[in-house]
Amino acid sequence: MPEQDASRAERPDLVRIALVDDHAIVRQGLRSILDREQDLVVVGEASTADEALATVARCRPSVVLLDLKLSSGRDNEGLSLCEQLTRRHEEVRVLVLTTFLDDNLVLDAVHRGARGYVVKDVDTTELVRAIRAVAKHESAFDSRSAAAMVHSLNKQQVTPELTERELKVLGLLARGLSNRSIGGRLYISETTVKFHVRNIMRKLGVSSRAEAVYESSKLGLL
Repeated sequence: MPEQDASRAERPDLVRIALVDDHAIVRQGLRSILDREQDLVVVGEASTADEALATVARCRPSVVLLDLKLSSGRDNEGLSLCEQLTRRHEEVRVLVLTTFLDDNLVLDAVHRGARGYVVKDVDTTELVRAIRAVAKHESAFDSRSAAAMVHSLNKQQVTPELTERELKVLGLLARGLSNRSIGGRLYISETTVKFHVRNIMRKLGVSSRAEAVYESSKLGLL
């Protein structure tokens, strides 16, 4: 780091940033963008998990820009590194900057301590805004990452609780039996069967018998 850059990096009012990406050209591009900002300074770079741990310990950044896919090729290496960094350095805020966008990946990164998640084709203004937000202990997600996280949370909804009678009705529904046939098998009236079927569909959030069978099979109720 040149002498004037080293002096600037010691200013207490600056957001100190470490770049963790296995592509040198990406790190160079990020450095050139971020060093134009008066309140941001890049204080270290790393291309592997081990380098990142050493760099963060040495350079004391406040924000780490982390790519999830590093040189080892293991898909979870970046996630594991995120967890290690936030566990070892409580003052460090991790902002994931990656090409990978997956519902579960965004949520997993947050569970492992990431304060934000943005995709690499985000525009410069939004990236800088995300870094500043994370530096202030706020969360930062681009629109696609936020949508992916909400979708993942929705998929993790609690399995609805069906009564013993509703499960029996559901099992017979899955076999294609009519309401009358189900009533005959369970010794209840057709009207009572219809009542149970409506409750089953309401609890599963569906609008037809076929959807009820499909959704319940996904949830492991059948």
